[in-house]
Amino acid sequence: MSEHKPGKLYVVATPIGNLGDFSPRAIETLETVDFIAAEDTRVGAKLLNKFEIKKPQVSYFEHNRKTKGDYILSRILEGESCAIITDAGTPAISDPGVDLVDLCAQNSVEVVAVPGCSAVVAALSISGMACGRFTFEGFLPVPKKERRAHLEEVKHEKRTMVFYEAPHKLERTLADMLECWGDRPIALCREITKLHEECFRTTLSGAVEHYREHPPRGEFVLVIGGCTEEAPPVESADLLAQVEALVTGGMPLMAAVKQVAKEHGASKNKLYQEALEKLK
Repeated sequence: MSEHKPGKLYVVATPIGNLGDFSPRAIETLETVDFIAAEDTRVGAKLLNKFEIKKPQVSYFEHNRKTKGDYILSRILEGESCAIITDAGTPAISDPGVDLVDLCAQNSVEVVAVPGCSAVVAALSISGMACGRFTFEGFLPVPKKERRAHLEEVKHEKRTMVFYEAPHKLERTLADMLECWGDRPIALCREITKLHEECFRTTLSGAVEHYREHPPRGEFVLVIGGCTEEAPPVESADLLAQVEALVTGGMPLMAAVKQVAKEHGASKNKLYQEALEKLK
């Protein structure tokens, strides 16, 4: 273990479009740390040049996060302080920065939030949707089978849902959502804080029709109304099959019953008796 007192990791949110949103505290933090871990050092350089900040950068992104994470940690443990930034928004939110934060936390390095822009919260704030409770789903998987499985998984989610989507995938995603869920209200927020910012409030069917005629441009945040229908009850045989699978995997019968009953709102006592009959 190093004899030096460890430095700190600062998680610094950067503007998602308008550089005027960069906070004085964020600027001060980048000016005072020893080095900066950036998702793309070219994008980072533009930000640093804008605010006349002269600090060295280290590349840290999806495909080098393991090796660079260990390297960044070693420097912090030696006493240096580091700020992590993404191209836009808050690091660690649908972003590999979460691994660096976890790595530092595991090694007793203090992690400090320097909050600012987040596309999720910005989109929710202008969507007009209920946002007292919501769920952030990030990007959908690219392969069709996995994407449809994800949509089926959240089909009966009652909270407002937030997704990220790229313009070239938007039409396919909207069509899949409409087919899987039926029609729902949606707010499509794009280019938030930028010159061509737009919040298009419509329905899934309306969005599908609109983008057939108007090719989507810019990065999108989709804010979608939750399910208003009750989820269909799970058949007793399905519940028992889930219990049996857990027991086969090594879980005690009572623990398996409690878990399945809790997940589906079923009677624990009834399910336990049925499981005893089936598994005896």
